[in-house]
Amino acid sequence: MSNWHEFGDGPHHPASPHRPSAWVGDWSSRRAALSPDRIGLVDATTGERFTYADLDRRANRVARLLREHDVESSESDDADIGGRVAVLSRNRPEVVDLFFATGKTGGVLAPLSHRLAPPELRALLEQVEPELLVVETPFVETVETALESSNPNPSILELPAGSDSDREPFVGAIPEDDSPVEPASLSMDDAHLLLHTGGSTGTPKETVVTHGSVVWNSLNTITAWGLRSDDVSPLTFPLFHTGGWNVISVPLWHMGGTVVIAREVDPGSILSTIEHESATVLIAVPAVLRAMIEHDTWDRTDLSTLRFGKSGGGPCRDAVIDAWWDRGVDLSQGYGLTECGPNNFAMPDNWSREKADSVGLAAMHVDTRVVDSDGEPVTQGEVGELQLAGPHAADRYWQNPEESADAFGGGWLSTGDLARIDADGYYYIVGRTKDMFVSGGENVYPAEVEDVIAAHPAVAEVVVVPVADEQWGQIGRAVVELAADAERDALDIELLRTFLDGRLARYKHPRSVAFVESMPTSGPSKLDREAISERFGE
Repeated sequence: MSNWHEFGDGPHHPASPHRPSAWVGDWSSRRAALSPDRIGLVDATTGERFTYADLDRRANRVARLLREHDVESSESDDADIGGRVAVLSRNRPEVVDLFFATGKTGGVLAPLSHRLAPPELRALLEQVEPELLVVETPFVETVETALESSNPNPSILELPAGSDSDREPFVGAIPEDDSPVEPASLSMDDAHLLLHTGGSTGTPKETVVTHGSVVWNSLNTITAWGLRSDDVSPLTFPLFHTGGWNVISVPLWHMGGTVVIAREVDPGSILSTIEHESATVLIAVPAVLRAMIEHDTWDRTDLSTLRFGKSGGGPCRDAVIDAWWDRGVDLSQGYGLTECGPNNFAMPDNWSREKADSVGLAAMHVDTRVVDSDGEPVTQGEVGELQLAGPHAADRYWQNPEESADAFGGGWLSTGDLARIDADGYYYIVGRTKDMFVSGGENVYPAEVEDVIAAHPAVAEVVVVPVADEQWGQIGRAVVELAADAERDALDIELLRTFLDGRLARYKHPRSVAFVESMPTSGPSKLDREAISERFGE
């Protein structure tokens, strides 16, 4: 989907293949030259602080290590992408070093989720086929199990090595020379990240994220959100997720800002970081934002330094947004996905709070549309599938041509998300195409129903799933996590339907209620709708 060649590296500039742009991928040296003494990274777990000069010296050392393991750009015209380094770790500086170092060598960084079971991890390793695998000590056993009877046979370095480990330690293997390295000859179309996402068949897909995708998403974020060189943000996403890199970290490094990481991320620690680091920007998923307002330290935490907050990864309930607004934080909703961006929309200046349920308007370099099942744009206010395009989009799914064609074919990325556009051009996400169900011939969008139910004072969180019904075909079931002081008898189905009368058409009303102690989550604290549906749905 990338059209970058039209702007720089393609046939319009015939000399460019022989005179590559040395800055492509080499983020750390450029930022070190511009602001060497500015703090780029804080490790809240150890208290260490790294200037951009520090980060570049570290990246030079790691780049030399990567070249020893052939994690660099490929010299073969037939190679799909360059050499790969996979990493299985919590958020720590060494993972950031690998990002900057692969930019220098032209290698590809493939961060893998440490939450995966060995069979899932094995499937990803067989796709990635890394030359080098860096694994944090707590996950060594998982890796060893995953590699049993597996095709990949990478070199493995442990991070950090335990005293009784048989593995070679990552830190000990890094060369001492931190002088500048010769950067690889790269273009914007070359891959920099392999980020895994779920597949329609349950098999994870590796998304090829190019250097151009990273740069253009960063530009979209900076221009849409007004990022500044003095911005500081706690990282609430794991670095195996696009949120860890592209939502806020890379855009902040682009500007010379500060990212604060930690091994464990919980509501209390985030609140503490905001106060102690004078954080100016906060990005998190709705579940984390809700947990923060319910934390014991919420009322006494100083939030005055926050310029704004963004919620992403699912709909944020009105009660949560209101709680942040009441504390003076300008919180709004965003939208993105691994395959595109992930930052695609922005709230315009002086936006009306009546638009709080929307994700805003398209960002500077993003094309958007909503289409019907035939791929034709729908009329204003009508629900259809959201499609995106722009130079920030990922290139494809690696070694998966069929699903690549389905998602990326035709110049538009098919998101699988349902949306509508209002008269002012604001976009509203109303659910997933696979979540919609038909009741009595009428389309029901669970996200719309959930938003209304969530306003009930007894409800902390809710997911609506379809169940079979002889009369209507399908009907909704509300799966509810109760508010802290609520009892189950405060929300039986009759009481719920009475609450919904006048708020929601009756064919959209759930016909049963189920309760959970807490909602299952997946990824970076996102609601696991699949698990909920398997347990309570059809």
